[in-house]
Amino acid sequence: MRILHVASEIFPLVKTGGLADVVAALPPALVKQGLEARLLLPGLPAILEGVRDLRPVARLGPAFSAAVIVLKLGRLPDSGLPAYVIDAPFLYRRNGNPYVGPDGNDWSDNHRRFALLGWVAAHLGAGELDPDWTPDVVHAHDWHAGLAPVYLAQNPARTVKSVFTVHNLAFRGIFPLELHPEMHLPLRKLTPTGVEFHGKISFMKAGLVYADRVTTVSPTYAHEICTPEFGWGLEGVLRERSNVLSGILNGVDYSIWNPASGQVVAPYSAQDLAGKAECRRALREELGLAPDAPGPLFAVVSRLTSQKGMDLLLAALPELLREGGQLAVLGSGDGDLEAGFRYAASVNPGNVAVRIGYDEALSHRFMSGADVLLVPSRFEPCGLTQLYALRFGTPPLVRRVGGLADTVVDANEDNLRADRATGFVFGDASRHALAESIRSACQLYRSPERWRAVQLRGMAQDFSWDDSAAHYIRLYRALLGA
Repeated sequence: MRILHVASEIFPLVKTGGLADVVAALPPALVKQGLEARLLLPGLPAILEGVRDLRPVARLGPAFSAAVIVLKLGRLPDSGLPAYVIDAPFLYRRNGNPYVGPDGNDWSDNHRRFALLGWVAAHLGAGELDPDWTPDVVHAHDWHAGLAPVYLAQNPARTVKSVFTVHNLAFRGIFPLELHPEMHLPLRKLTPTGVEFHGKISFMKAGLVYADRVTTVSPTYAHEICTPEFGWGLEGVLRERSNVLSGILNGVDYSIWNPASGQVVAPYSAQDLAGKAECRRALREELGLAPDAPGPLFAVVSRLTSQKGMDLLLAALPELLREGGQLAVLGSGDGDLEAGFRYAASVNPGNVAVRIGYDEALSHRFMSGADVLLVPSRFEPCGLTQLYALRFGTPPLVRRVGGLADTVVDANEDNLRADRATGFVFGDASRHALAESIRSACQLYRSPERWRAVQLRGMAQDFSWDDSAAHYIRLYRALLGA
């Protein structure tokens, strides 16, 4: 079985979020279980530089305002998997964020840039670009690849099937309707039953409507997005397609996220946790935090947005500090929230530290050095940081939504007695509920034996990609009637 994965980013070449981690890990996991997988990526500078042994496969265009389009094939630097790269300099050769320009606004031609990604995917899927390889399934990831199922559906002779995975429904890829000629979309697709969305075009809706199967990244999120609270105006479409919608939990690459590896200050494991105390000491020293705080060191590794509940955390911060806790923040996002955390650090020196931006190595030091990882999201399709934290013996404190609800078991008395607890879970998206959960974590922290039990139960959880890949394989086989 041949699977073509289509995405806009991939770790470690281009990463703005968890999508890059998934795209890097899922195809190799499928190959490990006997499938043949390749990727299709846009020719962003870091991708062109990082993919090895690129050679031309097909020359296309002019199309989508690009005079020169060359489809190249090479191998990914880590996994060695084959990867197609669309080399279209006019559209892709831009440094920095793949979606946003230096002025902080979306690139004005994103509709063409990502329409091309879907268009090439469809023609690869039809066997028109590489005579040596034709996929059985085109698996498109998130809105950037959302037009791939549309272009595939325009081919009456197609045999290839399509899967569309929603990684975050909030990002719907919305563009003015009048731009449809620039995306090679026929008028018959521009209807409420097609790609039209409130008088505009939505790449996300396109994928939801035209894909043969729709998945998202956790079972709970698959249910949530069919409701008005989490559906972002697409809940009706999703309910109509509920018979082909499923949630498959993301996995973790434990070869990367492993406290026993050399990426932490003092490697440790479930059998010997001694190194974690050294990691905590080193992180406090690195961040300028007081070395003798009586409470736990809470950490955030996240985009600083309201979706991630960062405003709730700022509101609950006084309670955290009153409990003797400390806070370390790594991330970037909304300017007001960045400023809020910077101010909190300035008025609480030694107890609050903030690093604006993202640093992969530093994120490992946060995971290993913190006592608790905070993920108070208003919604969270899957979440990966809480999975990393579990393996690092850093109990996550999360809101009961999406993949967070599917992966963290609250340390209430019943779960503690049954040795099921792996972290802390709260319900309402409110400062009060978050503060109560923080107090619960601080209280348990003062009972070392019970705290260690929660750590060890979390470290014993297995969220490797093997199980997730097996679910995808069953989906592919059902789709192909195999």
